[in-house]
Amino acid sequence: MTTILLVDDEKLLVKGLKRSLEQAGYTVFTAYNGRECLNKLEEQKVDLVVLDLMLPEIDGLDVCRYIRKSSQLPIIMLTALGEDVDKIVGLEVGADDYITKPFNTRELLARIKAVLRRYSFSVENTKEVQNIEFSNLIIDRERCKVLRGKEELELTAREFDLLELMASHPERVYTREKLMELVWGSIYYADLRSVDVHIRRLREKLEENPKKPEFIITKWGVGYFFRGED
Repeated sequence: MTTILLVDDEKLLVKGLKRSLEQAGYTVFTAYNGRECLNKLEEQKVDLVVLDLMLPEIDGLDVCRYIRKSSQLPIIMLTALGEDVDKIVGLEVGADDYITKPFNTRELLARIKAVLRRYSFSVENTKEVQNIEFSNLIIDRERCKVLRGKEELELTAREFDLLELMASHPERVYTREKLMELVWGSIYYADLRSVDVHIRRLREKLEENPKKPEFIITKWGVGYFFRGED
């Protein structure tokens, strides 16, 4: 059974969400501050974290940074209405998605399903597919790993999905809308800035010089493409 760690200091919200998630078939652990969250991650096997941005003791951004040092565990961040800057920062430190309070429980359930589906898709569906190789870059589709030379790059599940999609179709230009549709899923139509944030983070990890990218190229006024061999 899929296990979710729900982290928020609003106890009534946590109580209601826990009941709804359990009714949907998930096993749910809870935490009410950042330190308790990290302790639970040490104690329990967790498949996904729903993480509030504003937490006592250790805030959500620092918790996210800490998790990303050693794990690609899917993270959905909760933010208050109007915290646009914090949403972007949350994505930059490694959150896979965010949802703005107040939200409908059905929307959260849909996003959880989408993130879990993306996270497991490559392992389940690419076992017979060969690696993708360009220059010194190797994309291991079976193990969901990316090597640049001998260095393994620490990519989130969504960063891997973006890279695999574009590298599978080199020179094909994808608009932000198309990337949002194919990688985020049809429910993620609202904020195209998420695409730009993830592309920037991917370049920082992938490229020798992110300002002069070798692989992920911007087609000005259109979108992005992966450049194949010259």
